Formats: sequence, C-alpha cells, structure tokens
Amino acid sequence: MNPAQVTAGTSDVIVIGAGAVGAAVAYYSARAGLSVTVLDRGRPGGATSSRCEGNILVSDKERGPELDLANFSLSLWRGELAEFADLWEFEAKGGIIVASRDSSMVSLQRALQAQRSHGIRVEDIDVAALRELEPHISHEAVGAAFYPDDCQVMPMLLTAHLLRMAAGYGASVVAETEVHGLVRDRAERITGVRTTRGTFSGAAVVNAAGPWSAQVAQLAGVHVPVAPRRGYVLVTEPLPPRVFHKVYAAEYIDNVGSSDSALQSSPVVEGTPSGTILVGSSRERVGFDERPNPVALELIAANALALFPFLADVRILRHYFGFRPYSPDHVPVIGPDQRAEGLWHACGHEGAGIGLSVGTGKLIAQALTARPELDLAPFAPHRFDSAADAHHQEAS
Repeated sequence: MNPAQVTAGTSDVIVIGAGAVGAAVAYYSARAGLSVTVLDRGRPGGATSSRCEGNILVSDKERGPELDLANFSLSLWRGELAEFADLWEFEAKGGIIVASRDSSMVSLQRALQAQRSHGIRVEDIDVAALRELEPHISHEAVGAAFYPDDCQVMPMLLTAHLLRMAAGYGASVVAETEVHGLVRDRAERITGVRTTRGTFSGAAVVNAAGPWSAQVAQLAGVHVPVAPRRGYVLVTEPLPPRVFHKVYAAEYIDNVGSSDSALQSSPVVEGTPSGTILVGSSRERVGFDERPNPVALELIAANALALFPFLADVRILRHYFGFRPYSPDHVPVIGPDQRAEGLWHACGHEGAGIGLSVGTGKLIAQALTARPELDLAPFAPHRFDSAADAHHQEAS
C-alpha cells in the first residue's frame, strides 16, 4: 500500500513491524477473521528479515519452551503451510553438526543423548557417512550428527508472501509509518497507536518490532529487555552444488545459548538454490552500531575454511549483517502484557525468528480469538520484572 493513500482507521489488531514475525501474526490473525493493520517505519521485510539466512532449526534448541515452539512451528511448515513451500523456497535439506576433535565428538554425543530424550530426531554419522552427505567436508572431521528436520526458507520471499496472503484476507500493510506513541482510553487500556501518518485504533496492539521492541514497550511504560545482537553473513559467487545441507561446527550451539556480549564466531555453511553459498556466523552485542567489524569477517572466513577447504578458491561477492532481537533468557516474548492491557508482544526470537515466526503468529491469533495450542506462560512479557527489581535492589 502506498503510504500517501493511507487513511488511519480502526482494526481488531494493529501489528507494529512488518518483518517475518509481524507478517505471520498478520496472516494468521486475518485468516482467523480479524481485521488487521500492519505498520512499519520502513519497507516491509526491509530490516532484520532481509539480513539473515532463513533458518528453521531444531538442532540448536534445548529442552524448554523454545523447543516446544520450534516443534509447533515445524508442524505448520510441514503441515498446513506445505502447499505454499515453493513460494518461499522451503528446503527440507537437513542439518549436520560436525566435530573436528575427539573431545568435541564426546561433547556432541552427550548433547545428542539429551536431545533424543526430548524428541529431537538426530542420527550419529561416522566419517564415511559424513563424506557421502558432504563430499567436500574437511579431512579433519572425526564425526557428525545429522538432523533431518532442519530446514531453510528465503526470508524475504516468506515475508512478502505472508503479507500478500494476509492482504488476501483483508489486512492492510502501511509502510514508512513510524509509531511514536500509544493511545489509551479512560481505563488506561491501550486502544491504538499514534504515528507519523495519524492515529490508528485497534482492540489489540502487537509489538513485533524485532530488535526495536524494547523501545515500543517503553511507549507503554513497560520493560521488555530485547536488545540487538549483530550477526554477519558472507555470500559467495554462484557455484555448482558443493554444500548440500546446513553444516556447522559443534561450537555453534554454545554460541547460540551464550549471553556473552563479546564477539563470538563459529562456522555455519550452506548452499542456496541460486548457487551462492552463505557463510556465517558471528554474534556480538554492540547496540545498533553499523560500522563493519573486520575482525568478525576474518573469523567467519577462517572458520568456514576449516569446515570446507575448497572455499579458499571461492570469491566472496558481498557481506551483510543484521541485528537479531536478543532476549536475556533466550526465550521469545509472546502474548498479552498484563502490565498494559491491550498490548501484546511477539519479539525476542534472536536468530530463530524466521523458523519460529509461523508458530508465533498462529499462537497470537489463537490467543486473540480463543485458546492457544501452547501455553504462553513461559513466554510471558512480565517474566523479566522480578529480575529487574532484584537488580535495582542490589544497585541501591
């Protein structure tokens, strides 16, 4: 929709943020019969969702609410959304975690035992089987694990098509419209948003602003400690197929679950339908600093070479980075905010936002209209208040 043609009005649901998560909330809410308006201060899908790899992973999840959400989301990707798979280049390619040292293999096998006990499908594979799956893998590899349920989508296509499908159910998407305030009624319930293009009224306001979600929450006077965590991706020249799965080192799982603010890097390598190879990964908490970090880029390249030595002769065409919406306990923030009636949250997914987007969207829509299939209590926005209060008491 052209912003110049927008007329602010009333909807059942106002979604702040038109990335993958916001698009999924819009699609499922509109499909459930709710009137929906999606607002984005830029172009839909133009922020975090355009600067990631499109992971749909179970391999990096530990027991708990995030794994429950990952399994629920996977059931949607492979179930009711399967008919749309070609629209967003869904690939059930599987993931491989590689151990290059005996000590790493011992740690990996320990992790596999715990994952299997929580229902994750994973297979031990020896070096011979690994080379059948990935012929160009490093000769340093001593073993690996194969996760058949790890998948991939093209995130920009996903976001664009979910928004288009939401529009097919009557949703409106309003670009280049920044939210700068919230509207309350006499009972202090949030009933809409004030924007650079007027006031939009709605029975529910959903904060799906990704790494900027904390700022949206502050407009309501509530604390949601979602912060940006920067990550880089390198993109190679197009090649004939050389990498056939999502392949990463065992250290990747530790980095995903870490809260360290310093630079962390572990190799993640995967091919794409276009022939380019995506090379990651890095994580660092530097706020919204957009200055390139050459140390991170060098580490990513060196780590990738350790997994796939043939990359030494491959040109890097470009690199990009995104700000992942980091949550301190590594669990997304999903559901109504009991501290600000009328405000809902769908944020804090960090690097798992693409894979968890559809599950998040459906749960929000279900909670708005009936009862969600998963208990939202572990994702509750107010769960951080006790920690914040304790920190304040210690400081005083």
